Amino acid sequence: MTVESPADDDEAPRPRGRIARNTAIFSLATGLSRIAGLVREVVASGYFATRGPISAFTIAFQVPNLVRSLFADAALSAAFVPVFTELLERRQRKEAIRLASTLAVVILAVLGALTALFVLVAPWLIPPFTGGKFSPELDHLTVGLSRVLFPIVVLLGINGLVVGILNAHEHFAVPAIAPLVWNVVIIALLVVLRPAFSGDDKIYAYAIGVLVATVVQLGMSLPMLRRVGVHLDLGHIDVRDPRIRQVLTLMVPVTIGLGVINFDLVINSTLGTLVSQNAPRAIDAAFRIYMLPQGLFSVALATVLFPALSRLAARRDLEGMRATMANGVRQIFLLLIPAAAITLVLATPITRLVYEHGAFGPADTDRVAKALFWFSFSLPFAGVNLLLTRTFFSLQRPWLPTALATASLAVNAAVSLALYRPLGIAGLVIGTAAASAGMALGQAWVLRGQLGGIDGRRTLLATAQIVLASALLGVVAYATWDALDRALGRSVAAQVVSVGVAIAAGCAGYAVAVTAMRVPEAQQIRDLLRGRRRRRAV
Repeated sequence: MTVESPADDDEAPRPRGRIARNTAIFSLATGLSRIAGLVREVVASGYFATRGPISAFTIAFQVPNLVRSLFADAALSAAFVPVFTELLERRQRKEAIRLASTLAVVILAVLGALTALFVLVAPWLIPPFTGGKFSPELDHLTVGLSRVLFPIVVLLGINGLVVGILNAHEHFAVPAIAPLVWNVVIIALLVVLRPAFSGDDKIYAYAIGVLVATVVQLGMSLPMLRRVGVHLDLGHIDVRDPRIRQVLTLMVPVTIGLGVINFDLVINSTLGTLVSQNAPRAIDAAFRIYMLPQGLFSVALATVLFPALSRLAARRDLEGMRATMANGVRQIFLLLIPAAAITLVLATPITRLVYEHGAFGPADTDRVAKALFWFSFSLPFAGVNLLLTRTFFSLQRPWLPTALATASLAVNAAVSLALYRPLGIAGLVIGTAAASAGMALGQAWVLRGQLGGIDGRRTLLATAQIVLASALLGVVAYATWDALDRALGRSVAAQVVSVGVAIAAGCAGYAVAVTAMRVPEAQQIRDLLRGRRRRRAV
């Protein structure tokens, strides 16, 4: 939970409390969504393990997901929110609503046409993503699944616009809860529809669930526009509005900047087919665990801070931006470095507890745990990248991180190609970790010049303290798990106890360590919690 540090102390309490509250709400809702996503993965893994059909689904889902990232949803929000917020700051509300209405029409037209085109060319477009290692039957299944899934691109394009409007009005609750409902709908339809299919076609129940859940997700957000006083009028638009061009121009580099992690996944999945048919699914399953702390902390914090950074940029308050961003970076490290220590030392126990049920066996656990172990090294860097990239977007200077994102992709591909033969799955994920680290360092260096500093000395000192405390966490967590595992065995209940207590013990040791070292960001969270207790007592 971050604390904004604006330049004007008289205005500090209200924004500080609001941002902390919004971050807490978003973190809780997103955390529940990530947990539901893991449950979804457990159910899917119990049915399909890491066999060919689920790898076909993984690739079929990643192709529209990549397009969604490039041309819709997060990319659209990142380009739209700074422009929309600037209009609101200038009290040009009618112009802001007209901009949103025109963009809605553009999204429907462009992404609708793109979806229709993809459905037609899928038999020729999909096979290159499977690396030529899938059987003809598995390639055919991948094509069919991608055709079911691709319409989510249009739905998520509109959803990205709606969420951007809501976030600009500091409404985060429903957009945060909607992904939770999305996961619950998928789980329900997967269980209900699977018996209606036979053989490998049972995986279609998963794809149909994703499509229906995306419709439900959009249906939750649309009614909230009225609560923030926005009515999209698709009959009164202005395609000549220069701000439309401004948003679309911003989207060009934004699509590359925000699409890095999705490109990384496609690279991992495509090269994974060269390792084995099991590798794409194993990497994806590890990624789902990896994304739980990301959603709890960095995604929530970056999402809530983005409108605040955009407002500061609109006011040309670089000092406020620098303070807000630097504080956010340190809090991401405070929460994600210990999370990385947990997934690093407990990769196998966590994977076994989450996935090893039904058709998912010990060999599958070994593959996923190996990927999770190496994903751990990229976790803090990937989290910081989210905030740093959005800082550039707030400044409406997205071309700067674009060059870094391109270099990051090149690093990922080069390292993965060099290491996938000798190291298998580990080599692919090491490429992702190297790319994330390089991207974070590069963005920090460039922002240092843009903002007149990034509070680097204070951040480095806090990071060193956090790393030391996280090392203690790792030792305590592993020792606790090992002792309990030997004593209790490996029934599901015993694993819940051994893994849960190990994480709790490690976190307790970490909390004591950062408190003893007086890490300021830890004190901020403690003060926030104490403030809430006092308000409840009153």
